[in-house]
Amino acid sequence: MDLLRVENLTKIYVSGNNEVRALDDVSFSVPKGQFLAIIGASGSGKSTLLHIIGGIDTPTKGKVYLDGQDVYAQSEEQLAIFRRRQVGLIYQFYNLIPVLNVVENMTLPVLMDGRKVNEERLDELLETLSLTDRRYNLPNQLSGGQQQRVSIGRALMNAPAVVLADEPTGNLDSKNSQEIVELLKLSNKKYGQTLIVITHDESIALQADRILTISDGKIADDHLLRR
Repeated sequence: MDLLRVENLTKIYVSGNNEVRALDDVSFSVPKGQFLAIIGASGSGKSTLLHIIGGIDTPTKGKVYLDGQDVYAQSEEQLAIFRRRQVGLIYQFYNLIPVLNVVENMTLPVLMDGRKVNEERLDELLETLSLTDRRYNLPNQLSGGQQQRVSIGRALMNAPAVVLADEPTGNLDSKNSQEIVELLKLSNKKYGQTLIVITHDESIALQADRILTISDGKIADDHLLRR
């Protein structure tokens, strides 16, 4: 069953008299539970694609369906709820709140949604991410790898339908990079998360189930590595 379906997605940015076609009639689907890596040169449209899938940026035309729901047929309020509940976002630069500790950063999306924190899930994630003894530390008391673990925990806390990671290891050394990839793969298998990762790192892409190559806003290649 396809969790995500992208149909004829086009994104055009206008600056003065110039038009930049960041995405050009992109269509593909992602089965539930698949680990998809998206690769391509800088400026190829990878991040734009990820942001539109996640409900952060709007398409010029085309459709995005997540779990059968037409993402952009929703009101702004519904879209905000969709982002909090259905999408887990992980960025290269962590985006943690500096005055909040590990637990507060991880549970922020749940609290913003006006819901009660699932303490059992929180404790399980802290243990899985090796952050149990760091739960009350502030971001500036953590290493880069630990900060990225917190951002992963925050993305998984709401048990989203899909986890989107934009260059999640781009700010880390090779050892921490592989540890982060192993954690993402673990969440993919343990929690059944559908995982979409943008990466420049070929060794990371080759660990995915499938590699989608974007070039000049179009799909240049779609290669299934494993089922």
